[in-house]
Amino acid sequence: MPRTTNAVASKKRKKKIFKRAKGFIGGRGNLLRTAKETVARAMAFATRDRKQRKRHFRTLWNARINAGCRMEGMSYSKFIDALIKAKIKLNRKSLAEIAARDEKTFREIVKLVKPVTKS
Repeated sequence: MPRTTNAVASKKRKKKIFKRAKGFIGGRGNLLRTAKETVARAMAFATRDRKQRKRHFRTLWNARINAGCRMEGMSYSKFIDALIKAKIKLNRKSLAEIAARDEKTFREIVKLVKPVTKS
């Protein structure tokens, strides 16, 4: 009986790794062992950065809201507190979008909220 090989499965495994390593420079994209290491590292970074992206966006939104608030003479923390007390349920993403793109509307939101801060 002839000796069997595992050619199909091993080729599939290699192909999967090389497909993920496409575009990597030098041996990182052409040599199996190096490609494996680089792909594993890249996947770890991708997992980490999916979490970090959420943090970065929230930071950006807060900065945009803060800039809009400062133009109206109010601090970010007081504005958010007043929003909660006024029971205005707008999330930070939409508030940041309004602050960046539509100053007039954001000014109206601040006017709605200002009376709540004095109490």
